[in-house]
Amino acid sequence: MPVFLQAYLLPPPAYDEGMRAIVRGMRKFGRVLWRALPFALLLLALGVVLLPAEEAEGETRTVVRVWNVDTFEGGKGSRTAFLRSVARELQGDGAYYLVTSYSVEGALAALAEGDAPDVLSFGVGLPEFAERLLPLSYSFAGGELGGKMLAYPWCMGGYYLFSLTAFEEEGRTAVSVGGENLSCVAARLEGIEGEETESVAAYTGFLSGKYRYLLGTQRDVCRFQARGVIVQARPLTKYCDLFQYIGILSSERREASLAFVEKLLSPEVQGRLAAIGMYPLEKGAERTVSVFSSREALGRLAAAAREGDVSEKYLKSI
Repeated sequence: MPVFLQAYLLPPPAYDEGMRAIVRGMRKFGRVLWRALPFALLLLALGVVLLPAEEAEGETRTVVRVWNVDTFEGGKGSRTAFLRSVARELQGDGAYYLVTSYSVEGALAALAEGDAPDVLSFGVGLPEFAERLLPLSYSFAGGELGGKMLAYPWCMGGYYLFSLTAFEEEGRTAVSVGGENLSCVAARLEGIEGEETESVAAYTGFLSGKYRYLLGTQRDVCRFQARGVIVQARPLTKYCDLFQYIGILSSERREASLAFVEKLLSPEVQGRLAAIGMYPLEKGAERTVSVFSSREALGRLAAAAREGDVSEKYLKSI
């Protein structure tokens, strides 16, 4: 104990025993107080340091930007809305997922200005993002580029041949066209001759009797169901490019981005794809094209299909 504190606490000799007891108690209290002082100062310092740190952590929550770009017709509802529902299930795990819908033109304009998402959901016809994508540990031929797996399908559609009557009857066929996908390639590989027609016009023309058959997609399946129309449907499996891929572009937020991808590909979420008229990845189709095919390459493939000669160099086995 410091000398000045001892001097202050020592009692005069004339004090009685009661006063001496009080003084002894004060001495003991003083010693306890002195020994506890460093711990009190330490707790005060910790309080000053830790409380602002907790507030700072709350302010620096990771924001993961997810872009959805539809390049072909879906089934029903919205793929963007579906992704947002998945994002809501992940909120609160240290990351906030902001899902935004972009057109092809809007996504390319943003990219030209140096803007890009952390996670990209996209289909065939958008190769400009390829050089920014990071490798994934999944495997699918359509998402491979330069020996690296850069994108993986999180949902898919399919081509069908529809008829209101028996398939043996003769008649005209409408080949539905909508988006960047190549329905003409599916028609050629299946040996189907038809007239390429805009999606809605093909659908209404089929129902009105203008066309005996319709080569359409899962979009038409949902249209028929919504109207209560009973049709014969034959799945076409030689070719499919109706895959919606997912890829990661951000190395800085890779962990949080990967958490989103893994959640999206989980059996639980995949089991809910029927809500938007889409399907989990299946091995039903024999061939596809690279999702990174340039628009020029897709144009050459479409031209070859219309001329009756589809070169295997454009296709990938799946």
